[in-house]
Amino acid sequence: MAKKEFSYRGKTLDELKKMTLEELAQYLPAPSRRKIRRGFTDAEKLFLKSFRAHKGDIKTHCRDMLVLPEMVGASIKVYSGREFVHLPIVAEMIGHRFGEFVLTRKRVQHNAPGIGATRSSSAVSVK
Repeated sequence: MAKKEFSYRGKTLDELKKMTLEELAQYLPAPSRRKIRRGFTDAEKLFLKSFRAHKGDIKTHCRDMLVLPEMVGASIKVYSGREFVHLPIVAEMIGHRFGEFVLTRKRVQHNAPGIGATRSSSAVSVK
């Protein structure tokens, strides 16, 4: 079975890469459109400039940066609050933000209750 070609709202990845930011904004959801219309921050502009120059593993703290079509295929290291997490960019991420894919909190994994946590745990030996 042949792999289905990626399309975003009826446009292929090549068509998306050829669009300007204003043309791309018409196909994005409202929050992403608003971000493009208002302009990127200085840190995001600096990230884009270094991304276009290097296209390699770039470290960034810009968790609210949009994933643009030109970034597809690259890998970026995004800060999670404690470490830089490797994030490979795929086509399905277009229009989302980096922070959505790099979590800041660990998933809680509960274990057995501790001593004194319940009435019945007082009968358990401390050893």
